[in-house]
Amino acid sequence: MDIALIIIAIILYIIGIAGCVLPALAGQPFCYLALLLAYWSGYVPVSITTLVVWGVVTLLLTILEIFLTPWMTRRFGGGKGGEWGAIVGLLLGMFLPWPWGPMAGPFVGALIGEIVVSHRSASHAMKAALGSFLSFFVSIGVKLLACGGMLASALAAVM
Repeated sequence: MDIALIIIAIILYIIGIAGCVLPALAGQPFCYLALLLAYWSGYVPVSITTLVVWGVVTLLLTILEIFLTPWMTRRFGGGKGGEWGAIVGLLLGMFLPWPWGPMAGPFVGALIGEIVVSHRSASHAMKAALGSFLSFFVSIGVKLLACGGMLASALAAVM
């Protein structure tokens, strides 16, 4: 049974890493579940504190990911139209081929939202849309760091 848990943990970890770059999968929850299964197997003796910390980090990053795109759009000068456009573009972009859909969806959504809803100039709208575009890369980087940290915690406990 312990070997089966480790095998499932490895599979979940691979899915988690893929989920960091594929928008349809939630990467860090899969990696956290992999860490839990590895712990329950008995082969990865991480501390309860480590599990709690990574659980809180996973929860916070999952929530933060929802708000990152509209926040970065706003930080780059976007208004409500750009924020909502970025959210709609993010949702629609998930159904388009990767990486173009998830990258271009929020950008195009913020651009259209700024021009049509907020009545901003094209140059102002481009700047706001750039914020939504950059949020895609920030999100991937943070998720990969978290998943890498979970793997490092597991490996450190084994060694």
